[in-house]
Amino acid sequence: MTHLHDLSPSSSLLFGLALGFLATTASSHFLLPLISHPHDQPPSSSSIPDIKIGVEGLIGNTPLVKIKSLSAATGCTILAKAELQNPGGSAKDRVALAIVERAEQEGLIRPHSGDVVYEGTSGSTGISLAMICRAKGYTAHICLPSDTSTEKIDLLERLGATVEKVPPAGIVDKRQYVNMARTRAAERNALPGGGRGLFADQFENEANWRAHYEHTGPEIYSQTGGGKLDVFITGAGTGGTISGVSRFLKPRVPGLTVVLADPPGSGLFNKVKYGVMFDVKEREGTRRRHQVDTLVEGIGINRVTRNFEIGRPLVDDAVRVTDEEALAMARYLVEHDGLFVGSSTAVNCVAAARYAKKIGPGHTIVTVICDSGSRHLSKFWKAAGEVSRDHELELDEILNMSRS
Repeated sequence: MTHLHDLSPSSSLLFGLALGFLATTASSHFLLPLISHPHDQPPSSSSIPDIKIGVEGLIGNTPLVKIKSLSAATGCTILAKAELQNPGGSAKDRVALAIVERAEQEGLIRPHSGDVVYEGTSGSTGISLAMICRAKGYTAHICLPSDTSTEKIDLLERLGATVEKVPPAGIVDKRQYVNMARTRAAERNALPGGGRGLFADQFENEANWRAHYEHTGPEIYSQTGGGKLDVFITGAGTGGTISGVSRFLKPRVPGLTVVLADPPGSGLFNKVKYGVMFDVKEREGTRRRHQVDTLVEGIGINRVTRNFEIGRPLVDDAVRVTDEEALAMARYLVEHDGLFVGSSTAVNCVAAARYAKKIGPGHTIVTVICDSGSRHLSKFWKAAGEVSRDHELELDEILNMSRS
């Protein structure tokens, strides 16, 4: 047997290298089952991609954006919840999903069974319902005023909804668009077989304000660093947004002021400011003439809905905004910020700027960007006119329009 000390120096070196190689190979072989490749490990929770499930998964968690021009001009921090980033393009996505899911939980409708969801709306809720219905296996039947912008009607039809246009009318009229939707649902339910009809009833359905209480309000609270805001201001159509957000924020944000932004023809301004909807000569709820003509869609109403009433005691003040002011604000936001918004957002921003001037610099005000101006091209933006390339509007020009 050859011993290591019998080998020459060069042979000893080669022998040592060989032994080292064998030892390394052997140890690697025995350790191999104990050491897995990184790709064989299950991914940690932090590395799992944030994959949304269906179009429903895209709803909510919209960003809060600082409107630079309004903030600079008022000395306040004016923030806006960018609800136009929901997949259906508006805050109504939250409401539509909540209404449909609540109806499913209560056994009122069942996917892919021929059930139809009916709603009366001036556009945005209908678009959201049409989208949700397609995603979940229903058909949407939307009744709306015949003077609704053509963009909204076209979009509803592209989403596969049945669109029924009716002449604008007061709520006491049986052919008013909300009443027509209720009637159509009842007619379907009276038919033998062939699926059921659900009247979504966004104005009275409490799933509306609860969607904002459970989601929009908490999001605003978190995005403002735990409720670091002084004023929340928005318009009301059904009343779901202002009620739901207020009910969440008020108990958690000491000293918070909630302000209603209201367009022409709506009775909510008087309800908040003076406790009555109309002129003292008219008994509340009996007015039969049509709403005052306005270019603003989506907010403003001449009755107190259940969704508005649930939050009405929490609304501290109201600001009236004219069509002229809203049209000018829409142009202003394009000229100064590149923000292209719809009519209700323009009303919100006029009210936010006016209230900022009222309370003075140093406050934080949160409002809502309801939807994009692309839904308002043929009506509101047609009246707004061209955006100036030479003379940019100043904020004081807009806020002083109602005084001239």
